[in-house]
Amino acid sequence: MLLTILNDDLLMMLRLLMLMLMLMMLMLMMLMMLMLMLMLMMLMLMMLMLMMLMLMLMMLMLMMLMLMMLMLMLMMLMLMMLMLMMLMLMLMMLMLMMLRLMMLRLMMLMLMLMMLMLLMFMLMMLMINDDDLLADAI
Repeated sequence: MLLTILNDDLLMMLRLLMLMLMLMMLMLMMLMMLMLMLMLMMLMLMMLMLMMLMLMLMMLMLMMLMLMMLMLMLMMLMLMMLMLMMLMLMLMMLMLMMLRLMMLRLMMLMLMLMMLMLLMFMLMMLMINDDDLLADAI
């Protein structure tokens, strides 16, 4: 009699233990899923930001095209190039945020510096809008 009772109790205990373990596992799985979801959300956000940037730049380009009909062709080309450079720089910034590897980061920084120099050069070219110079360039 006593043995059976003990056995029953033990079985109950075991069952409870198993249940607990199962619950724990479930919790863990839920947590994992949550983490995954969060990571995906972050990625989506990044993508969204990129899209927004692209859209804004497209608008700028359109405006530039409108201006193109009014202004000099060469100047407009310069401005277009400037816009493209800006876009590249922004993209690189984003990449920098995402990148973990140090070497790649350094390379990106170098590229960005080169881009900035080019930008400065182009701005300078735009500043010197002497008619003679433009005529020579054409």
